[in-house]
Amino acid sequence: MSFKKTIGKLHLWLGLSTGLIVFIVSITGAMYVFKEEIQGIIRKEYIYHHEPNIAQKHTLPLRKIEALVNQQTHERYPLHWVEIPLNKAQSYKFVYHESNKNGWNYFDRLVIYKTAYVNPFTGKVLAVFDEKNGFFNIVKFIHWSLLLRNDWGKYIVGIPVLIFIISLISGIILWWPKNKSAAKQRFWFSWKNVKNWRRKNYDLHNVLGFYASFFALIIAMTGIFYSFFAVKALIYFTFSGGQTKYPDFSNYKTSAPIEQRSAQTIDRISQQVEQRFPNAYGYRIDLGQAHLDDHKHENLSVFVKELSYSYHKNHNLIFDENSGKLLHVHKHQDKNLGEKAIAANYDVHVGSIFGIWSKILAFVVSLICASLPVSGFLIWWGRRKKKNVTSSKKQILTETVTH
Repeated sequence: MSFKKTIGKLHLWLGLSTGLIVFIVSITGAMYVFKEEIQGIIRKEYIYHHEPNIAQKHTLPLRKIEALVNQQTHERYPLHWVEIPLNKAQSYKFVYHESNKNGWNYFDRLVIYKTAYVNPFTGKVLAVFDEKNGFFNIVKFIHWSLLLRNDWGKYIVGIPVLIFIISLISGIILWWPKNKSAAKQRFWFSWKNVKNWRRKNYDLHNVLGFYASFFALIIAMTGIFYSFFAVKALIYFTFSGGQTKYPDFSNYKTSAPIEQRSAQTIDRISQQVEQRFPNAYGYRIDLGQAHLDDHKHENLSVFVKELSYSYHKNHNLIFDENSGKLLHVHKHQDKNLGEKAIAANYDVHVGSIFGIWSKILAFVVSLICASLPVSGFLIWWGRRKKKNVTSSKKQILTETVTH
């Protein structure tokens, strides 16, 4: 058996064994790409609070806003974090988020996930959105773990995607033309005198698969990043120049007595963040309440997002949770290339790394990836049907000659 025939059988087996999962993951990925743009349109009237004369006004203290939000929403769980934009014409986003560690699926594990858009000058809640039951979050977790518990659901998705990567590589080997004459038929469709749908389907699978393959490999690799720690470690090792230990800041701990904490502590932290990064898009602060997942705070870490459309350029500040003292600043420009690669993984995966154009590319590639299992199955089915018809004809011919 020739090398290409062996690769062909491998490619076929890989495609048939993982086709359904790859289709689901690709379709949900395409659906999720423009989440921010679509929600930006749907929620536009709440993203901006339209408070007049804000230049002459001050935002309310964060603990005061937190109390007002709870009074208006009547939720049984405490608020988890707040996302604060530097553009004070925008609303603050207060988030309820609780997880049940024993839940076996998405709906059992995620107890509550709601976002309240709040006018920071009055504390008025403009709207509350149930993210848990929202379209995009459900799509995200179908894509992530088929709505199963993430501990093992990520492998149910990750293993087929890993196999898909091998399938893409084998597909490129099969596509590779033997000579210049064959190459002319591999780069575009030659359907002038072709009426057979099977031939057109074959060309769609090969031509679209080839053009999407390079970007599909990147999207798939950045996807299994979330399923396999080894992939994350390999990316960090490669881009950091051989380093094996990721920077650890756990030695910065809250040491001040809890008696120093007051309602104003979080506002002092907020002020320090805005003074250090006045041109950032926004930042996120944990409100420090007790939660179902019983997570412990070694310190208070604040995530600063530099750009509106992307997460890869970010900064981290560590504070003493009780005194509000700044313990450490880890700026984007101070990170090594490995850290930057890890930070950029999500944006590369969803296509937001370069804004709208890279998102369009990610959307198109995701749709092509979803089409490959379908067109591949039709190729297999057509050949199988043809083989059965040929076998039947041979059997009839043999019986006729015998009799």
